[in-house]
Amino acid sequence: MGNDGLLDVITRLTARGRQPLECGEPGHGAGHVCLPVSQEIGLAGLVEGISGRYGSSRNLAMGGCADPTADATTGLPLLTPFRGRVVDMRAWAYGSCWIGAGTVCDGDAVQRVVVIAARAVPVVEGLPADASWVEKVVAVTGWGERRMRTVDWAAVQERLGTVLPSDYKQLVEIFGYGAFDSFLTLYVPDARVAGVDIVGGPERRAGLSTLALASLWEPYDAYPVPGGLLEWGSSEQADQFLWLTEGDDPDHWPILATADIPDSWRRLGGSTAEVVFRMLTERAHPFSTARYFDTHWFQSYED
Repeated sequence: MGNDGLLDVITRLTARGRQPLECGEPGHGAGHVCLPVSQEIGLAGLVEGISGRYGSSRNLAMGGCADPTADATTGLPLLTPFRGRVVDMRAWAYGSCWIGAGTVCDGDAVQRVVVIAARAVPVVEGLPADASWVEKVVAVTGWGERRMRTVDWAAVQERLGTVLPSDYKQLVEIFGYGAFDSFLTLYVPDARVAGVDIVGGPERRAGLSTLALASLWEPYDAYPVPGGLLEWGSSEQADQFLWLTEGDDPDHWPILATADIPDSWRRLGGSTAEVVFRMLTERAHPFSTARYFDTHWFQSYED
């Protein structure tokens, strides 16, 4: 099966929700499906094709060495069917599924494989009562222990001309550039896509005329106008999520959201991380993803 056909099959399987997966390969059990792959497609081509649709991957195995910390929350179900024969494996989380692409030993040959495996629901209930909203977002997405990003916040805030909310900065350091549930994109400093650069947007708007700024988010002003709106996220449906930068404490800035229609402003209670968590978990939330997914994830767009 070629790359395009493979991606179509992956899309159909990941859209099945929690319907059982049953592999037809001899000796393989339930809980996953191995897909036929054209051996003419190199591993790099497989990874590139899947990444184009599902974001950056996690490295589970390389050169025959599997990640010893891999467990059910980080992609172990992709390794289990091959019983130590995995040479390389990259993993992507998508809803209730893991997607894997790699190579395995088959006798004296090395075969390329693509696997779809069931993904366990990340556990939030076990968190301590005083867990922060950031910790809850990490738990509900199953993000786990990843490398923390180093951000020169002093330089970022100097360019912006304002301090930023502390839990937003924690989200950026933990998750980086990407989207929650393939829906809510988090804006970050120095993003490789200009439209989601939290610094570049205000810098571009600073060059607009007063009239242009006034019409951008009527009836509100746009930052860098004092007390104006500063956008920190957007959805695949063109919803915008913004801080109203009024007051000296950014941790208490109100959060507003607007759909891609006139006069659709909503004020969302809570901090940035609280808004993200509630979007992921509350069906009644006006921008809820919980109505569509019961298992949540973060899709990284970083290299």
